[in-house]
Amino acid sequence: MMKLYKMSLWQLLSAIYDSVSTNAPLQILEVGIPFHFPGKCFLAYQTLLRNLTEMSPPSPTLLPTFTALFLSLLTFASATNGTIVVRGSSTTLLSENGTFQMGFFNASGESKWYLGIWYSSIPSRTYVWVANRENPTRKLETSTLEVDRSGRLAVKESENLTVWQSSNVEFSTGVKLLDNGNLVLLTPEGMVSWQSFDHPTDTWLPGMNLTSDQFLTSWQSSSNPSPGLYSLRLKTSDYGEFELVYNATKVYWITGNWTGEAFANVPEMTVPYIYNFSFVDPFTPKATFGFTSRSLDNGSGPPLTGFKIDCMGRLQQYVWWQRAESWNRFWERPESVCRVYGLCGSFGLCDSMRSRPCECLPVPGFKPVDDGAWESGDYSGGCRRENESSCDGNDEFDRLGAVRFDGAVTRSFSGDRKACERACLNDCACVGLYYDGRSNLCKNVYGSLLNLQNMSDGIGGAEEQVLYVRVAGGGERTKEKIKRLNLVGLIVGIVGSVLVLGCVGVVGFVFIIKRGKKRKGMDEDGDFPAMNLKVFSYKELHSATRGFSEKLGHGGFGTVFRGVLPDSSTLVAVKRLERPGGGEREFRAEVRTIGNIQHLNLVRLRGFCSENSHRLLVYDYMPNGPLSAYLRREGPNLSWDVRFRVALGTARGIAYLHEECRDCIIHCDIKPENILLDSEYTAKLSDFGLAKLIGRDFSRVLATLKGTWGYVAPEWISGIEITTKADVYSYGMTLLELIGGRRNVEAPPSAGSEGRAGGVVGKWFFPPWASQQIIEGNLGAVVDSRLGDAYDIEEAKRSALVAVWCIQDNEAVRPSMGMVVKMLEGMVEVTIPPVPKLLQALVSGDSFSGAKAASGNGLSVVGGFYGENMAVVSGGASESSLGDASSATNENVGAQLPKFDEVD
Repeated sequence: MMKLYKMSLWQLLSAIYDSVSTNAPLQILEVGIPFHFPGKCFLAYQTLLRNLTEMSPPSPTLLPTFTALFLSLLTFASATNGTIVVRGSSTTLLSENGTFQMGFFNASGESKWYLGIWYSSIPSRTYVWVANRENPTRKLETSTLEVDRSGRLAVKESENLTVWQSSNVEFSTGVKLLDNGNLVLLTPEGMVSWQSFDHPTDTWLPGMNLTSDQFLTSWQSSSNPSPGLYSLRLKTSDYGEFELVYNATKVYWITGNWTGEAFANVPEMTVPYIYNFSFVDPFTPKATFGFTSRSLDNGSGPPLTGFKIDCMGRLQQYVWWQRAESWNRFWERPESVCRVYGLCGSFGLCDSMRSRPCECLPVPGFKPVDDGAWESGDYSGGCRRENESSCDGNDEFDRLGAVRFDGAVTRSFSGDRKACERACLNDCACVGLYYDGRSNLCKNVYGSLLNLQNMSDGIGGAEEQVLYVRVAGGGERTKEKIKRLNLVGLIVGIVGSVLVLGCVGVVGFVFIIKRGKKRKGMDEDGDFPAMNLKVFSYKELHSATRGFSEKLGHGGFGTVFRGVLPDSSTLVAVKRLERPGGGEREFRAEVRTIGNIQHLNLVRLRGFCSENSHRLLVYDYMPNGPLSAYLRREGPNLSWDVRFRVALGTARGIAYLHEECRDCIIHCDIKPENILLDSEYTAKLSDFGLAKLIGRDFSRVLATLKGTWGYVAPEWISGIEITTKADVYSYGMTLLELIGGRRNVEAPPSAGSEGRAGGVVGKWFFPPWASQQIIEGNLGAVVDSRLGDAYDIEEAKRSALVAVWCIQDNEAVRPSMGMVVKMLEGMVEVTIPPVPKLLQALVSGDSFSGAKAASGNGLSVVGGFYGENMAVVSGGASESSLGDASSATNENVGAQLPKFDEVD
């Protein structure tokens, strides 16, 4: 019966192929030749029926059996070849592993239907490819995806109306949706004649390659799959880097050149946990860049991940977090959405702190060109004037403040502001003026104002570098002025009549406020006496930092400035948070929590500011700066005694946050830049609790981890729940740096170490080499050579073994921070750990990080290294210090791993 089944399929195929041999049924029965799926089923039914009659005497049971078989095959055939693959909303195509699904969808609610592929294994509908994005169908019930008579894949609105067709040349018959999301069209011989991976839309999936003639293009809006204004393409002038482009003409961000291991401006790509990158024939017209994902050591298989250019023009790497059932943005470029060219269109003002970043100019007379598009997140149409300038001398100017802009043309000359206004009013093409009060420099502005962004901090600079926009006089504007004048008169009358009563009210109000503050734990000076926290005004901190002029460092959560409190001449460090989450009440509640945390090894919080959109924290100033200042070979040296005290003190501070606070606090950003040294070189951990201040959304936490990728634990990007063990991993990486007196990424210690476990000269990763040396008992090779023999061997050995235990891939194997403290103190014996598997890939010579492997004429790399021209992201570039950086044997390997958390 199986041979008859095969034969029936082969005969059904004869409906399409004239070249099918008439003795094919005998070949199927006798040899079992391969077959492909059928086409026009009625002719095939007749042919098969005739062959059955000729082969053997008719059987009373054979024909009914065959008929039932044929009818079952008929449905199967229509879904796999020659005819319909997907029909309307009644059928979809599913990948074998159930990860991806293909069918028709509608994203906007309008009568526009698109054939697309999405993730079917998650509750959040996320599209990765769209076929007919330029030409949607209008009738879902008659829309189909089919292999047409020419052997091409086609999306049809009706029998005679094709809205999209594949570009294959070879005649094809089979369609398959692969487990990686790639839709392939197959020839009768089973060869791929066309694939969706060669025609990407806005998403770059693992297994997909990009070439000079393939690029990603954003959706027009979150609900409109039509091609948007933003694209990612390979730079055709040198074929060595990618660029983000606005409207196919204006480049607004580049990846930087391929260094052999990563793109210079995207250090996050070097995280080695889930990606294998390859760049074949770089710097040539044949350049091809791609990546694949791999499973982590958690038994869950490769995570759902990829790259996407969103409708706002940002390139993002995303990973699905199964436990949270949400997408996590691991990184995005440009880092500020307001750096995307033309995002808000003409006369649109951008503010990256808002959930909806664009608004029309905040002056009367401007409104969106298309209100509906703005509601859907498509701001590209910009804003328009409600009343065009009449150019009759009655036009006026509205002050916008210190605003930067692109797109417009300017003409400069000297003069005061009145002269600037007269010059602009005399030129009907002038749309505004840019005036610098310091130098009396005028710039008349012509054309469309794009990328408007408010650069003012709200204090000072009232007449310095200010933009004035030209608006029509008279009409509604004049009426508005009259209304304002009438309102002023009314207010003056009311104020005069209630002045006496107002005085009485003020006295009562002051009394109530004083009593309320005492109840809340605040005195009238703005203090929290119970925790000795002071509430500062923004003006006070602006003055204390001299206008935020002395920058100490910049970290993931904000920028740190040096300041002096005017009432005490006390040095402080003021951190201005960049992405505060929640409202003022939530912020103050979290600050109270952090203010109550007191420990010798935690930086003391003195006070804060929560005023309008400003969120600032005031800390003690650390005169000896961050630990990172001492990890440069040319920098100041620390004795072993100080190093060990720093290691132990830092561990105690983290353990306190994890195990002794009322609420467990995960730091999320342990690195040398956040370990500060006071006047006695006592370690003080900074930035603790800031992850709480920016909200519980760990996507936003991750987005702030600028420059910390050498310390990020594997689970950050694997979809696993983040626990305290993520801090343990980061501490282990930091401890290795402290022992070795070097950063994780730098030149090899000697020529003999090249390629051993750290790759090639100039691109050397310290942790895998150090781990191997520690496990082999070669501790002296790891300890900072500047110390010579002046270090305690037992303390160094304990510290080194603890560091390797902390950076194990499996978080269950890592010790808790409380256990780390006991190990460092010598209270618990430290056994020899295994080499972490991810680092072992380097040791064994896999194509990982700096280990180069042939892949055509290119390089195949798995994260982890930095090129010679790349900034070391684990270095001072991301310092967030609250101080001044310038002052400043193998047989046990395979043994059963101990469960540290169970040790008392």
